[in-house]
Amino acid sequence: MEYFAQHYDVIVIGAGHAGIEACLASARLGCKTAVFTINLDWVGNMPCNPSIGGTSKGHLVREIDALGGEMGKAADRFSLQSRMLNLGKGPAVHSLRAQIDRRAYSAGMKHTLELQENLDLRQAEIVSLEKTEDGLWKIKTKLEAVFTAKAVIIATGTFLGGRVYIGDISYESGPDGMFPATELAKSLKELDIPLRRFKTGTPSRVNRRSVDFTELEVQEGDEHTVAFSFDTDTPPENKVVCHITYTNEKTKKIILDNLHRSPMYSGKIEGKGPRYCPSFEDKIVRFADKKRHQLFIEPCGLDTEELYLQGLSSSLPEDVQLDFIHTIPGLENAQVMRTAYAIEYDCVDPTALRATLEFNDLEGLYGAGQFNGSSGYEEAAAQGLVAGINAALKIKGEKPLVLDRGGSYIGTLIDDLVTKGCTDPYRMMTSRSEYRLVLRQDNADSRLTPTGYKIGLISQERYDKFLLKQELIRKEYKRVSELSLPLSDTLNRILEDAGTAPLERGCKMLELLKRPQLTYELLSPVDENRPSLPREVFEQVEILIKYEGYIKRQEQQIKEMRRIEGKKIPKDIDYKSLKGLRLEAVEKLEKIRPENLGQAGRISGVNPADVAALNIILESL
Repeated sequence: MEYFAQHYDVIVIGAGHAGIEACLASARLGCKTAVFTINLDWVGNMPCNPSIGGTSKGHLVREIDALGGEMGKAADRFSLQSRMLNLGKGPAVHSLRAQIDRRAYSAGMKHTLELQENLDLRQAEIVSLEKTEDGLWKIKTKLEAVFTAKAVIIATGTFLGGRVYIGDISYESGPDGMFPATELAKSLKELDIPLRRFKTGTPSRVNRRSVDFTELEVQEGDEHTVAFSFDTDTPPENKVVCHITYTNEKTKKIILDNLHRSPMYSGKIEGKGPRYCPSFEDKIVRFADKKRHQLFIEPCGLDTEELYLQGLSSSLPEDVQLDFIHTIPGLENAQVMRTAYAIEYDCVDPTALRATLEFNDLEGLYGAGQFNGSSGYEEAAAQGLVAGINAALKIKGEKPLVLDRGGSYIGTLIDDLVTKGCTDPYRMMTSRSEYRLVLRQDNADSRLTPTGYKIGLISQERYDKFLLKQELIRKEYKRVSELSLPLSDTLNRILEDAGTAPLERGCKMLELLKRPQLTYELLSPVDENRPSLPREVFEQVEILIKYEGYIKRQEQQIKEMRRIEGKKIPKDIDYKSLKGLRLEAVEKLEKIRPENLGQAGRISGVNPADVAALNIILESL
């Protein structure tokens, strides 16, 4: 029998990476919050790779941290191995990645939620969601408890309507053998929420003691590790090594001989899979001329012997999986502990959302994470943070947080989703940002910490620490700009050893640092009065000097973008009544309801002529 249980300001459905950031942000901003999960032991679970960060994803984690989120701090606490990717390229694409102790991370995040004031962590399956006559949201659990809230955030991950596929076998399930959320999907459809089916997958796990490591390449962590969180004082230690191996022609033959048994190729799976993280059988088909594929063998934790086979995601039958795994060097006798699977799930068309992640037509209802059509823990956490902040700000009667493309990767991620939509699980990449030289991971704090402080998620102590760092950067830049280095044999020897032209007279240190071959470290023998400063201060100054011209150019582009974004579009505008717009443009503008002229111009199907016409119309209103 249905009974009323409790009222909250904000209710979050799901305690994965999106749900965690959403409920913490809401509670920390003073809203009475509850987060519901199907199983308390799986809070912050990593059903796929137990890692955080990576190309562009490391940027997101840094930005989450700069705004006052939790993921970066937790990743630092439970890091097993840390590596900075893309160091052979420019700083715009440097990205931190850490292998994480999976179960320790989950337990640590659960404990963080349990300790948080204003937050109740509850185990229950939500089966229905509806709007009450007085404007509240009503949710009901499977045990018929009724809760109400002013705002609800849906962060269901891959649980919503989840169905697992392994060869010919399929069954309703969430990730890792958890119960799926089937009844909630029906309730959302009754609200006319535009749902569609996506798919993702995960590789097998094998027992460490059954792996022959003599056949594998060792992959060490970085000698000098870097923390994700700007608030972490001691960089994490490397506690494990990872390994690399390769598939071969035998592996490929087994896949091709059994392709008809893959549910992806037999037509059983309808959902669209991630374009940039395909299953292994898909890689074999798409890259038919490739003789081998690289695999990474990565530990799942310090207290488990499970190893993750990155790059070997599959939905082939279990017997086929065993056959092709045993063709791989080092894995000939591997004992598979968990079978790879594909999972199909319901998610929303994100163009139904605003840039605040609130639904266009359902006030007080927000979406976050894989529910919004994205893939990845980091993308989920970023959206959860924004949704949690905006739900709380709405309840407090304050202006919402809208991050634009010129200020963050998070803004780019959300703008891509709500403006352009996605036809397959969206993955963040550095190439998606037009302003990536400005939106580096190293300066995420200077871009976003003032915003986090203004909102109320950054403490005064942390903000003072941030201001001190910015002052040190300013002073060091000034010092280097004014410092003249006299001509000397030592200086010219440094230049010649670095492969750059020697000097005929003294030179400003700033001019030398502009040379790509030279660094602070190389010039330290002739920089006698170099102050003792944190490593990141020197890093920031060096980047500002080397890329000054490019940075100024992108900052000018961002300024122009924001000028266009400043041309707001009335919420109640009737596009059908406007003259000068093509029919396709009218349909797209009506559907997405852009908030400004810049966003309108990024909608697929709206061309520059439509934007120009819309601009003229707006000026006449």
